[in-house]
Amino acid sequence: MGIKIKDQPFYMQSTVVLFGLILLVYVLATLADIMVPLAFAAFLAVLLNPLCNRLQQHKVPKILSIIIAMAIMILFVATVFYFLSTQIIQFGDSLPMLKQKLGDITINLKGWIQQTFGVAITKQDQMVHDALDNSQAMVGRTVNSVLSTLSVVFLLPVYIFLMLYYKTLILNFLFEVFAEENSKKVSDVLGETKSAIQSYIVGLLIEMIIVAVMNSIALLLLGVKYAILIGSIGAILNLIPYLGGIIAIALPVLMATVTKDGYSTQLGVVIAYIVIQFIDNNILVPRIVSSKVQINALMSIIVVLLGNQLWGVSGMFLSIPFVAVIKIVFDRIDDLKPWGKLLGDNVPTHHMGEMWRNRNKRKAVLPTHEQKKVD
Repeated sequence: MGIKIKDQPFYMQSTVVLFGLILLVYVLATLADIMVPLAFAAFLAVLLNPLCNRLQQHKVPKILSIIIAMAIMILFVATVFYFLSTQIIQFGDSLPMLKQKLGDITINLKGWIQQTFGVAITKQDQMVHDALDNSQAMVGRTVNSVLSTLSVVFLLPVYIFLMLYYKTLILNFLFEVFAEENSKKVSDVLGETKSAIQSYIVGLLIEMIIVAVMNSIALLLLGVKYAILIGSIGAILNLIPYLGGIIAIALPVLMATVTKDGYSTQLGVVIAYIVIQFIDNNILVPRIVSSKVQINALMSIIVVLLGNQLWGVSGMFLSIPFVAVIKIVFDRIDDLKPWGKLLGDNVPTHHMGEMWRNRNKRKAVLPTHEQKKVD
């Protein structure tokens, strides 16, 4: 007779779970070049699926409906890249002047450090040189991440088309691998997963556009050069939860430092971006990005960092929707519900230990017949 894992002590259960997680992470890291495009394609296929279904309801052939949906997506992406490229061209025209100004600021900064801290300029140059040497590995990882992102771009259309074309086959497989009595749970998980992914991605796109407009207007009013480009890049970086917003503030501050005298503009940029982040986190995200599944802030930061360590920039973007799908599965399996609660943002007012302790105290002072009522 087989031994059930749930009948084993906690340390045995945790060891098995940990071993499984290590094996899963190893496989995901080893097969990153294959898994990253598949993951992006799966999320985008879920996003395009309603449009394909609507087209097919209007008697459009299946293959043609998929092609039309993908063409709309590609047109949207191409429009965004065209807009950014026109702004980048304008930025390139002023690059020599900006480089010279940045060099002057660097020389003044070195002189200030030498005067204030007594560190010789040659010593500073050596420290910068050593830091650059130590960061070569990081640069290499960044280049690899960019190359993998480019491979994603070329493979995505193929994967998306095939996933949409074989949608029924994939769904039948998911239902058939589970017992028939679990079909209701499987259907619920698939339905909630689809809704969560669609609402998350669509909400992110709407949020990105609104944040880009607010960033650009704020930078234009402050007189920062290339306000639209920097504001748009900041909105794209904002798609990386929590960490992207910090990087987005550094760009306009650096541009203001290079192109303007004094520090009033930099202070204005910081204040403006803090206000925009407040509006984004307290109004836009809860009302627009909010999906049926919410991940708490602590777990969001952890999974974003883990995603970056696993798959680089691609992992940072995929981490939140991926964990949202995991939470949906956890919430549907009794033994995994505590893990689903740990990922969620529903914060209880009392912890279970305190509740159990109070209940035991009440049992100790109540008569036997009253204890039965409490139970």
